[in-house]
Amino acid sequence: MQPATAVTADVGLPDISLIRGGPLYRILRAAKLIRGDERDSLRLIIFAVAIGWLPVFLLTLLFRPDALASFLSNYRIMSRVLIAIPALLLGQRLMESRFTIVAEQIHKSHLLADGDLLHTDRFTTGLCQLRDSFLPELIILLLVATHTYFSIPSQLDATPWLATATEVGLRLTPAGWYTALVSATIFQFLMGLNLWRWLLWLIFAFRLSKLPLNLVPGHPDQRGGLGFLGLTPVAFAPVSFAATLVIGATWRHDILCNHAHLVDFKLPSIALVIVVVVVALLPLVFFVPRLADLRRSGVLEYSTLGQIQMTEFHEKWITHRAGRESKVLTEIESGNVIDYSSTYDRVNKLIPFPADVTSLVPLALSMLVPALPVVLAEIPIAVLLKSLFEALR
Repeated sequence: MQPATAVTADVGLPDISLIRGGPLYRILRAAKLIRGDERDSLRLIIFAVAIGWLPVFLLTLLFRPDALASFLSNYRIMSRVLIAIPALLLGQRLMESRFTIVAEQIHKSHLLADGDLLHTDRFTTGLCQLRDSFLPELIILLLVATHTYFSIPSQLDATPWLATATEVGLRLTPAGWYTALVSATIFQFLMGLNLWRWLLWLIFAFRLSKLPLNLVPGHPDQRGGLGFLGLTPVAFAPVSFAATLVIGATWRHDILCNHAHLVDFKLPSIALVIVVVVVALLPLVFFVPRLADLRRSGVLEYSTLGQIQMTEFHEKWITHRAGRESKVLTEIESGNVIDYSSTYDRVNKLIPFPADVTSLVPLALSMLVPALPVVLAEIPIAVLLKSLFEALR
């Protein structure tokens, strides 16, 4: 087991690891499923699929062989176990890499003074201790168990491999019970675990935003030097993708089997988008007041400096230019004026949000791609393509 914090040799900043810690991590490490190499994610995905999908297949084959076709064609179980769970496991590595980059960049860019770096060191140690606590994962497990207990009745439908009809109504098959108690639990626990680790980043970002950061209004990234934080929203994309995929699978089932329509999911879709955007971007919102103040003060300070510079330039080269007109454009002062104008323009265009549109594209795709099968459940792809070709005329 690696220590809670480790000082990186090249940057001297404690490594804030959101993944390498906690009870589940220690269990998987003891079971040799995590060895600290590049194949960790592959081993975990194979293990998760073997536990979450293979027993359901075998139970269906053993107890309901006539329903095997309905199982193999069931989009809900396939999307959850074969796509969403691997996405969450791969997302952990993405989270780890993005936040490691952020931790290193904080030091390399000299955003904090030495004393504040020591403060960050102590805070990071406390955050890693919180990460290693058994209580958060226990709470997640209890919430998942409670949800499973109350949601089992809602999972009953006439899908042959999932439930059978009896005199008193539908009853879960062995494969159905395993899906509800194990397969769904694996997905929900991993979802909760990823959200918990995102909450750790949220806490870190909040504390970082309160420190005296050395921000520069004329920084080329037009975000005072915090543009590198725009790398972090993509770390939430796998969580967004997995959640949208599983929710969309339920909506697709309702459209195909329960005569629902896309318009029925309009409000839930809007709510889902709002929740994803708020959760993904909230850590960056903490820096908005600082950047807004930076832009406001920067514009005033650079405007004052510009007034002084332009007054001297005007006095020398405009008011008293007689006999020196040919030298105006070749003098150093002219180049300085042009350079200063460029700098002032960057200050004036400073964006008080540490991310640009391109950094949000993966987040948007993480919701749009899983939504496509839901749309195709009601509007066949042939109809969509026909509409596109007609629009080109």
